[in-house]
Amino acid sequence: MYLTKRFYIVVAAIVLGLVAGEWWPWCYTAGIAALWLLVAAVALDVVLLYHRRAIVASRRMASRFSNGDDNEVTLSVASDYPFAVWLEVIDEIPHIFQRRDVLFGHRLAAHGACDIIYRLRPVKRGVYGFGHIRVFAATALGLVQRRYTLGSEQDVAVYPSYLMLNKYELLAMSDNLTELGIKRIRHVGNNTEFEQIKEYVEGDEYRAINWKASARRGQLMVNVYQDERSQQVFNVIDKGRVMQQAFKLCDDSDTSDRMTLLDYAINASLVLSYVATHKEDKAGIVTFAGDFGEYVPAERRASHMMVINEALYNLETDFDDSDFAALAVNIDRLIRRRSLLVLYTNFTSLDGMRRQLPYLRRMNVRHRLLVVFFDDVETAHYVSERPRDLRGYYTRVIAMRQLGLKRAIVAELRRNGIHSLLTSPSGLTINVINRYLEMKARHLF
Repeated sequence: MYLTKRFYIVVAAIVLGLVAGEWWPWCYTAGIAALWLLVAAVALDVVLLYHRRAIVASRRMASRFSNGDDNEVTLSVASDYPFAVWLEVIDEIPHIFQRRDVLFGHRLAAHGACDIIYRLRPVKRGVYGFGHIRVFAATALGLVQRRYTLGSEQDVAVYPSYLMLNKYELLAMSDNLTELGIKRIRHVGNNTEFEQIKEYVEGDEYRAINWKASARRGQLMVNVYQDERSQQVFNVIDKGRVMQQAFKLCDDSDTSDRMTLLDYAINASLVLSYVATHKEDKAGIVTFAGDFGEYVPAERRASHMMVINEALYNLETDFDDSDFAALAVNIDRLIRRRSLLVLYTNFTSLDGMRRQLPYLRRMNVRHRLLVVFFDDVETAHYVSERPRDLRGYYTRVIAMRQLGLKRAIVAELRRNGIHSLLTSPSGLTINVINRYLEMKARHLF
């Protein structure tokens, strides 16, 4: 049993009345009467709340959460009291979220029920533990609260962003990927074969319009072509210490709402693998850090996406220096067929990249290598602001020099015949898919 704030306010008023009785005797009499009324009201409140166990609650959510996305949690609360009750509902969410606002007030009518919906956005993969649901019930008197401990403890696994994958899948089925920023790339050359005729949508090539089919249907129809051969696409993920830097999920998110570069790369790899298999290519996974890590061969079976998802979920991070030499040796050993290697890493200096350049060139000889690394969006934002003092000008110059190093790395890779992509973490998925589609259309692998 808990005494509410209203109870203490009433007690304070009674005490003031009794003190005022020193000067006005009628105040003392009124205070004594109010005290007895308070005792009777509290007793009535206790009887009403405790004569039966009348509140039930449960939690509904997906069996797994999507990393970096808003995941819906529903609390179902029902009352068997024959009168209206005022509830405070607290869900014991995993401590990793560091949220103190998962408290909901609600009024339930007699024998009423309600659903309370809120959303959680994880930024790390792993298993998260939910506790109990705490419900504090009060009557219209509002002097006493009864606490109910309801629901059961639950664990939920946080996987790479399958919600993003579902969004791409639905739009891909309707051929509306342009809504997400995926460009339509014109195919170069004639290495394609006819697949089907479909309705024209914005962005389709005018030259692909089938005028005979359009005349028969009374609307524009276009020919769809597919590449004649299935190619291999490997997402090569650096899980060393350079990928532990964390960035905000979006510009307006809380500063504590950050996801590491490694998790950005994992989410992008999952979506790129789906898009590659949708484009009749085979998708695989390679990871490395201090030594060679996981290897998932490139396949295109329907169940292969689950294999990739499980491999990405189980990635363990460390703070080792990344061994590009071991990566190059093992790729030569395991991947015999020419493939597109999408390497997610983060070069912070030109010298650091040049130390790894011999191994990058070696991988680019047999395969087509695309090096993906990250722009420091927070540094770029700092540079865009006007300095306030002399120290700010010095700091801004240093920050501008750091941003210029990233462009110098891109130029150095280009001089060595290596494709590169410098992107912000938030734009990683869209930019990687667009570059993949461009390279595939130009038959660069």
